[in-house]
This record gives sequence, C-alpha cells and structure tokens, in this order.
Amino acid sequence: MAQVSLPHDAKAGPTKPEVRAVLLAKLDLDPADHFAEVGSCTGAVTAEAARRAGRVTALERKPDRLETTRKNLAANGIDVADADVTLRATEAPEGLPDDADTLFLGGSRNYEAVLDRAVETGVDRIVMNVSRLEVAGAATEAFRERGLLEEVVQFQVSHGYELAGATSFDSENPVYMLVGGVDAAPDAAADGGRR
Repeated sequence: MAQVSLPHDAKAGPTKPEVRAVLLAKLDLDPADHFAEVGSCTGAVTAEAARRAGRVTALERKPDRLETTRKNLAANGIDVADADVTLRATEAPEGLPDDADTLFLGGSRNYEAVLDRAVETGVDRIVMNVSRLEVAGAATEAFRERGLLEEVVQFQVSHGYELAGATSFDSENPVYMLVGGVDAAPDAAADGGRR
C-alpha cells in the first residue's frame, strides 16, 4: 500500500503514520463501511479511509483546512467524486451522517455531543485520538458513561536520527486512543481491554 503524501500544509500536524496504522487496525474498515471523520485537517486519515471504506464523510470546521484536505486527497490520486468522499465545512455533530458505521474523532472539540450523536445513530466502531492527559481522562469517562468504551491504548512513537556516528531518538508526544462503539463490551476497559 502506498504511503499517504501530504504536500499541502494545514498549520496543524497530521495524525502520524504509526498512529494511523493502529487507528486503521482498530477501525477495521471494509468496502461496505461508511466512515465519518471529525476534524479532517490535512486529510491524512481521510485518504487512508478512502482507500478502504466504501463511503467517506469528512468534517472540518475551518474552511482553509478543508481545502487542504481536498488538495492532499488529489495529491494522493483520490478524486472526491469518483471515490464517494464527501467533504463538509461544518462543526460536529452537525453534518455527521445518520448512517455512519465507523467514526474517527481527530480532535476533542464538542466530543461529548459527537459521542451522543454516535449513540443516537448506532455507530459500530469509534476511535478518538487525544494527546492531552486531562482530555484523555475526561473523554474516557464520556465513553464509559455512554457505554461505548472497549479499550484505551496509550503509545509513544520515537524516530531515530544520527548523533555522533550512532543512533539516538526523538520522541513524538504520547497518544491516547479511545476505542469502542455502540456494542462495546461493558467491562472491557476494566481489564485494560485485554482479550
């Protein structure tokens, strides 16, 4: 599978490739899925989803970032019309489709209202990435209160670089990934999501 190219900048970092790999594994997208994304930003996740899901709806509240999404999709050979990708300049939960099977929250703005909408419309699989500890704790409780929480994953990615003829590492910020859906096992998170 080709890597996602992001030649256009959105003045915000994309979801890193290693994080996207875990995200995509958790979402388990297939051609029958309608994938919805809140906060498309650079379009990195949108592009990955467009290669796997049958339909994609990406929401971005900032018009300039939505245009960056559009440009980066084109740079990856994804024609919005041909790929059944809908880009919406709106703030969630408005604009979310009623028939989404999977949902990715790339930002934490209005996440409780988005989760309420996901419960209302019966979204099967939900993943939310969070980089701030306090938000991760509050979002975990919001998932749990709605019966959505399956597991919480925390991971750290570091990239090697040459330092004095040897390899050292620069680390990225840790990412907390909340995973669940309307049919989440009620106590799965209590055992750390281990199965």
